[in-house]
Formats: sequence, C-alpha cells, structure tokens
Amino acid sequence: MQRICVIGGSRYFGKLLVDLLLAAGHQVTVINRGSTRPPAGAEHLVVDRDDEPALTAAVGSRTFDVVVDQVCYTPVQAAIACRAFAGRTRRYVMTSTIEVYDPATTPLLSAVSAVPLAEETVDPATWPVAMDLPWHDEAYLEAHYAEGKRQAEAVLTREGPFAFAAVRSAHVLGGGAREFTGRLAHYTERVARGEEIAVHAHPLPTVFIHYEELAHLLLWATAQDFTGPLNACSDDPLDVRDLTAVIAAQVGRTPVHRSVPAGGQASPFSFDRPYAMSNTRAKELGFAPSRTGDWLPGAVAEALTAEEPSTA
Repeated sequence: MQRICVIGGSRYFGKLLVDLLLAAGHQVTVINRGSTRPPAGAEHLVVDRDDEPALTAAVGSRTFDVVVDQVCYTPVQAAIACRAFAGRTRRYVMTSTIEVYDPATTPLLSAVSAVPLAEETVDPATWPVAMDLPWHDEAYLEAHYAEGKRQAEAVLTREGPFAFAAVRSAHVLGGGAREFTGRLAHYTERVARGEEIAVHAHPLPTVFIHYEELAHLLLWATAQDFTGPLNACSDDPLDVRDLTAVIAAQVGRTPVHRSVPAGGQASPFSFDRPYAMSNTRAKELGFAPSRTGDWLPGAVAEALTAEEPSTA
C-alpha cells in the first residue's frame, strides 16, 4: 500500500485513476475545488491549488509516497507545487500532453521534422521558463496551453525537491459521453449525417490512447522509479482519414472530406505538421501499450451510442 495524493481526479481518466488506486488498496487523498466528491474510501481536501497558503494549510503535516497532478497547466502552478509538497512526497507525477511537441505552438520546434517524436525532442531540463506571463488569465492560458505544459514540466524538473516524471498523453478517446472534449463526437456526428469534414490535403498521422489505458499507465507510473518525460500512446498512428474510415465502417456511410491547404483551419486530429510520438521508452520501462485498432472501433461505438436520443 502507498499513500497517494491525486490533484484533480474529478473526471474522465483522472476519476478512473482514483478508482483504480482505491481498488489496488492504496490510501488515496484527492485535492480539488469541491465541485466533485471522490468515491468512498478516498480522503477529500477541498482547496484551490492556485492558493498557495490554503494549499499548504490543507496538506498540513500529511506525507505521501506519490503525488499525481492531473491539473498542472502553468509554471506558476508548478512552482507552488514544488513549495507545497517539499518534504511531503518522494515522487511527483504530472499528467502532460502530446501538445508539448506541436511545432505550431512555438518557434523553438519549427525545425522538427522526424517522427515519431522521442521525449528528448522537448527537454524540460533546458526549456525556457517565463513566470511573468499572464498565466492567471484564462483566455491567455487557453491560447498557450502547450507552452504552459512545457514550462510546468520545466519548473518541476529543475526546482522540484522530489523525483519527477511527466506522462505526456496522446490524444485521449473512449468512454462515450465521458469523453468531455467532444473531438471523437465531432467525427462520428459528421460521418453519420454525411456532413463535410475539413481535412488537410496531405494529413500526417498522430497517436491516440484509450482513457482506460491512460488511467492504467498512470497507476503503473506510481509504482515505478523512472524520472523525466514519458510518452503515453497506443501503437499504430493514424491520420484523420484513417480515423473517419473506422467510423464509416460502423455507420455505413462514406466520409465527405473537404480539403484545406497546409496551414488552413481543419478538424481536430487533422495535422499538416509532425505530430506522432514514440512510445519506445514506455516499452523499455516495462509498460505494454495496446494497438489503436484494437480499441478504436469500440470507442466509436460508444460515441455513436452517446449521440442517440433518449426514448425515456
């Protein structure tokens, strides 16, 4: 049994992670702002993680074997975590994102061309940090999500008084209505209705992961001792046309693609730039990823079922 703190953990794969930790017999503390209570058996600390004095007071004298941070989006939040959990945990795992590799979000990645992308493509030990940017402004943060994650990783890597790992998640799918981003629904709805889908003329592949697999990978990461970034994705990258083909096979309609030029606005998962990660490091560390084709049809079926109107 380990003492594990989850910051966030109120929805989707974070919620499932809490369930898995409890089922494995761990002592779990969940920190969030109180909008969603954790399941029975987990301790609940209601606090805004941006309020450093309140966070420090809420944690109090508690110590943890591992902290899993599901909602760290900025270097400011990362710096607060470094101070609040100093001496209170031996290991800190942050859920990060494939978007840290997106060359469209920073000129520092403009020369990236080879895929799949390995973790060292974005090295948090050397990535520049700017704490004085308007990270507390929601509109700014939304527009600079990828950079906020890169800088958060950098701060935790360089300033964290604990062993630190960043799990860089691929695009997460599955769960039907639980998939709150709506990106898979964007495609299932349009294919089923015969509506146009804007895609690049020559889309490049990307990588995906099922939300249950990501939760299991995070559970696995709490028991490991690796540090640094780790790419989390299923085998077999797909481009947007591959994705719509899987949907088309289930709804019996041919996708209607509208081609847009490179640099143009397209649907989610249509990329005109290198955007596929390598999961070699995860395999070398002992995690066995799934194949996208094994679970994607089921995720599509769930999305289609979630769209069906209720007859109740």
